[in-house]
Amino acid sequence: MKSRLAVAAALALTLTACAPSTSSPSSTPSDGGARTGTLKVWLFDEPNRAPKEKVIAEAVTEFTAAHPGTTVDIAYIAVDTRSARFKGAFNDPASAPDVVEYGNTDLPEYAAAGGLADIGSTVTGWSEGADLSADAKSSATYEGKLLGVPWYVGVRALYYRTDIFQELGLKAPTSIAELTSSARTVRQKKPDMFGVAVGGKYTYAAMPFVWDAGGDITAINSAQARAGLKSYTDLIAPDNCPPQNCADLTGGKTVDLFASGKAAMGILGNFNRAAVDAGAAKGKYAVVPLPGSKPGSVAPAFAGGNNLGIMKNSQRPALAADFLTLLAGKKYQTKMYDAMGNLPTLKSASDEVVAKDAFLKPFADTIAAGTKFVPLDPGWGKIDASAVLPTMIEKVATGKASVEQATDEAAQQIDAALTK
Repeated sequence: MKSRLAVAAALALTLTACAPSTSSPSSTPSDGGARTGTLKVWLFDEPNRAPKEKVIAEAVTEFTAAHPGTTVDIAYIAVDTRSARFKGAFNDPASAPDVVEYGNTDLPEYAAAGGLADIGSTVTGWSEGADLSADAKSSATYEGKLLGVPWYVGVRALYYRTDIFQELGLKAPTSIAELTSSARTVRQKKPDMFGVAVGGKYTYAAMPFVWDAGGDITAINSAQARAGLKSYTDLIAPDNCPPQNCADLTGGKTVDLFASGKAAMGILGNFNRAAVDAGAAKGKYAVVPLPGSKPGSVAPAFAGGNNLGIMKNSQRPALAADFLTLLAGKKYQTKMYDAMGNLPTLKSASDEVVAKDAFLKPFADTIAAGTKFVPLDPGWGKIDASAVLPTMIEKVATGKASVEQATDEAAQQIDAALTK
């Protein structure tokens, strides 16, 4: 969910099913449990883990100094096999860690399995807890219970080539209409370049158009959702990004197109900065929030990222709460940004890193404008794994189905998965 700079992987990874157990999310960690001994912590492995390990080591040193007789055992688990590891821990209390990092799209299945503790009172009593936005907390809330603290967030905005825009007399788009017009101008004037790279398999680029129009995943065949989908798929066309090139574009391939200089615009994340700077577009781009249909508005972005939680089976819930709030606090969120490029979730930490790095402002403004999330339902894993939304988009983009036909088919699959 990963160089972070590749928080991107956190957003793009497909969920694997986690078989639910019979229990529900547990009660809030109490003052019970052992006060000394070994605290077990699972964090995600990284392609370049050394900077993360250094920050975590600092946190462990600070924590153990404040908690005599306590040691912290950090295990870095592979992202690809996390579901099996979590399932095993849910079903075997003896193997369960105390504090865990998990992807926020994993929440519905882990919550349904009853493996995560409700930490609502912990966050309420935490001095920095009030610094979490309502949107951030909602992405970690299931059936009214707060099951984690958002540790970092990743959102997408509009990257555009400043040199191309200047050459063609264009300005940064402030509405979807301006974005569309600019994209077509670029394609007309520079036929070897796409105006804006848009992928048929890039769900989190398409959904802001749907959300901006008033649609939602759970009502994907509504009039509003169809209008938003049409705005997006109209861009997968010869006068911008031809279907033969773009219908099967994923998020990763879209990043590659912009970075390599083959597209004048791209809907990319704050976590894609390193990839863009490694390509031909380096030094020739700027970023603005992805605009909505109303001039000056910001389209809602998907807020991906990772949470920190406490396992229901933790033998040291009070110690776990102390370590979680230390690691999730401003000090270590800021350090994790410096080390890995992770965008903080605490407003105070976000303000601090934005003040140091102006590149982040469009992403912070996007978050401030309001973000969206996937359905908080265990069935989301099946929807995601079955590629329901990318298939819908691709069918419209290639003319295999009308907007109405594709959204009706997707709605049936979504309803069936969520009902179950």
